[in-house]
Amino acid sequence: MPRYEFRCRQCDAQFEVSRPMAASGDPAVCPQGHQDTVKLLSTVAVARGGGGGAPAPAASSGGGGGGGGCCGGGCCAG
Repeated sequence: MPRYEFRCRQCDAQFEVSRPMAASGDPAVCPQGHQDTVKLLSTVAVARGGGGGAPAPAASSGGGGGGGGCCGGGCCAG
């Protein structure tokens, strides 16, 4: 089940709530009981190629493809 991050506007506490995607926009109550909360945007890191945290290389126009890129949403080896 996905987890969503929220921040309380009254006490500035950050907290997570697990709920179905269909309920992702529902309001959340702070652990301290406050109603005035805001949903935070989360980022997702996706490694490309060989990983290691290095930036993806610039696209080249010369064919030759190596393995490891992503094709159609799944990572390929070969």
